[in-house]
Amino acid sequence: MFESIAKLDRQIFTLINDFGCKYRLRVAARLVSKSGDGPIYLYLSVCLLLVHPSGQLLFNSALAAFIVELPLYLILKNIIRRTRPCYQAVLNAGSKPVHFEPSDKFSLPSGHTAAAFVMASALASVYPAIAVMVFLWAGLIGLSRIILGVHYPLDIVAGAILGVMSFKLCMPFVA
Repeated sequence: MFESIAKLDRQIFTLINDFGCKYRLRVAARLVSKSGDGPIYLYLSVCLLLVHPSGQLLFNSALAAFIVELPLYLILKNIIRRTRPCYQAVLNAGSKPVHFEPSDKFSLPSGHTAAAFVMASALASVYPAIAVMVFLWAGLIGLSRIILGVHYPLDIVAGAILGVMSFKLCMPFVA
C-alpha cells in the first residue's frame, strides 16, 4: 500500500513539475515561494502589532504556533528523512533541476508550507474577512515548492496539516 501511495505521489509531482516547466512558471514559483520565507512573517506580525488593534493577538497567536510548529517540523524531518525530489531521479527529461540550494536535503514535511499555514491560520483567525485569500496564498506556496522541484505533493499536505494543527493546539493558551 505504501509503495502505491509513493508511486502516486511521484506521478502527481511529475505532472505538476512538468506543467511548471512547460509553462515557464519557475520564476513566478520562486517569487511565491520567497513570500513564504520566515522573516516576512516577522515583519508582517510586527507591523500589524504596531498599527492595528488586533495586531497583538495576531503576534501572540503566530508566535505560539511557530513555537510548536518549528520543533515538530525539525523532529519529523530528521526522523522521516525523505530525500527531496531534486536529489532523486524522478525528474523527467523535460524537467529541470532546481536553480537554488534547498536549506536541507530532506523533504517531508515541507517547512515553507507548514509555516505558511501557521501564518494563514493566525491571520484568518484574527482577520476572518481575508481567510480565503491567506489560505489560497499558503496553498500556492506549497504548489510553488513542487514546481521548483524541492517537494512532493505529500510533503505539502503534511506541511499544511502540521501548520494548521500547530495553530489549533496553541489557541486555548493564547489570550
